[in-house]
Amino acid sequence: MRGIFRRTADPAPQTLDLYDVAYLTGGPQRMMEVALVALHERGMVRIRVSRVRAVDEAVDHPDAHPFERAIVDLCRRRSRDTLSLLGDVRTGPEVEEIERRMVSSGLLTRRRLWRTRAGWRHLEEAEQSGAFPAYVFEGPAALPQGALRRNVGEATPPAPGLGRRLIRLGDALDDWGSDHGHDTGGGHSCGGGGGGGD
Repeated sequence: MRGIFRRTADPAPQTLDLYDVAYLTGGPQRMMEVALVALHERGMVRIRVSRVRAVDEAVDHPDAHPFERAIVDLCRRRSRDTLSLLGDVRTGPEVEEIERRMVSSGLLTRRRLWRTRAGWRHLEEAEQSGAFPAYVFEGPAALPQGALRRNVGEATPPAPGLGRRLIRLGDALDDWGSDHGHDTGGGHSCGGGGGGGD
């Protein structure tokens, strides 16, 4: 999981790893999708329909990212439904730590965790770098047709392929609400709305 390095004027981390970029793209939902693909490709979990089970050899894998280890630990004793698994990891300390770093680095706003202009800029640079798989940015829709794509796509709503358009639609609605004195409610910016100012 190589990071990319950037020299910028922002007080932002100079290295963004796989799960930093996944968070900036789609919040805990995209992190979950990316982790399921990565763990499956390394043989650390088995995914059947919408259930995930850790294999015995994955329990003490020293090279796994903390977020990956959290998923493996939750699936160690029994298989877990992907939606309930997401519910557990999205409020876990691994996600909270990424959020804390992103806020302190100026990539997310403090109150609603919306991407700032610096966050959008770092995300665009990450995509243009070619250092990360396409599914980090596009979700399960970027995976080859087959069981893995179907299983990961069932892990978290919304439907594969709609994420980026819904994010941009949420941004437009939030901007309109701000301009017209309305509170549009908002949500987790990286999962379905976002992009505030610095």
